[in-house]
Amino acid sequence: MQDLAALADEHLAKAHADAHGRSAHLVVHDGVLRQSVIALVSGAALDEHNAPPAASLQVLRGRVRLTAADRSEDLSVGQLRMIPKERHGMTALDDAVVLLTAVND
Repeated sequence: MQDLAALADEHLAKAHADAHGRSAHLVVHDGVLRQSVIALVSGAALDEHNAPPAASLQVLRGRVRLTAADRSEDLSVGQLRMIPKERHGMTALDDAVVLLTAVND
């Protein structure tokens, strides 16, 4: 079993030490299912990228901005959001940690 709070602490510390302000860890890999903890320091971003067939984002720490096409949505601790099925990106508004759940073909 994984302790998400401990992983959040660990990877936020790693993100602070990283030149790009990011750290990620694959928590679950079971067939097409993947869950990853992603930590970003305030202002760090994941550039626009393609969406998997199905995915959700849960904020464990801080706040993030999820962007897609011509819109954006701010998410904070405890919020869960389906990832748009189009190119999208994410920026940390504060030091943030998210749990990304994705189903890939």
